[in-house]
Amino acid sequence: MYAPQRRNRTLADAAFTTLALIYHQAVHNVRKTHRSAVMAIVMAIVQALIMVMGFYAMFWIIGVRRSPLRGDFMIYLMSGIFLFMAHVQTTGAVAGAGSATQAIMKHGPMNTAVTICGEALGVLYLKLVSILTILGFYHLAITPVEIENWRGALAMLILAWFTGGCIGLIFLSIRTWWPEAGKIVTQIFQRVNMIASGKMFVANAMPGFLIGMFDWNPLFHIIDQARGFIFINYSPHHTSVAYPVWAGLGLLMIGLMAEFVTRNAASVSWSAGR
Repeated sequence: MYAPQRRNRTLADAAFTTLALIYHQAVHNVRKTHRSAVMAIVMAIVQALIMVMGFYAMFWIIGVRRSPLRGDFMIYLMSGIFLFMAHVQTTGAVAGAGSATQAIMKHGPMNTAVTICGEALGVLYLKLVSILTILGFYHLAITPVEIENWRGALAMLILAWFTGGCIGLIFLSIRTWWPEAGKIVTQIFQRVNMIASGKMFVANAMPGFLIGMFDWNPLFHIIDQARGFIFINYSPHHTSVAYPVWAGLGLLMIGLMAEFVTRNAASVSWSAGR
């Protein structure tokens, strides 16, 4: 005999079922890099440390050993690198969340919203744990960490994660229609942000003609505003919090519309000719 299918009788039941699915999907995404969740977190920490050390070595080689802001040089480096990694990794994770033609989508409770949210939350969890671990070690073992407004800095991290997910939602729709081009576009976006994010520059010290080359990027505004919250002696003059918020909402609406159209038009037979 077949077991009767569970049905949600109220809106609260449906919300709880969806949240439970998102939670399990996020846990699965955290553990997919390694079957041990602890090792997956350790790998995320090591990845962040390698990037921080790499940029520190690069600045040391070219002779830049002091922060352009009045404060700790390592905190200046980490403020840009952590936000950059949260942004681009969320973009890549959401862009690769899976299309509506996947076999898992044949199961009743599953849908693309669950996989997208699970991917995004998995990245956010790993980034928060790795950032807190690195900052905690730096605070205890090297020098005390002083952050002027940690709530504002945390809000900028979440905003970088949010905008990255919104951009990834658009790339996800592109991948469903044209997988090869979608992967290439996603990789190009991530590589371009190595420079376009402005994590190696201070907006207040940049000439006007250079600012125009960076201020289109929401991540550039987020990193500069985060440094305004972190360092007591820095006040951003050329960036704003409003721009990435409105840009993220606009990208989210475009991504949701593209995903809705793609989900309704998607067919398993698309892959037959590829």
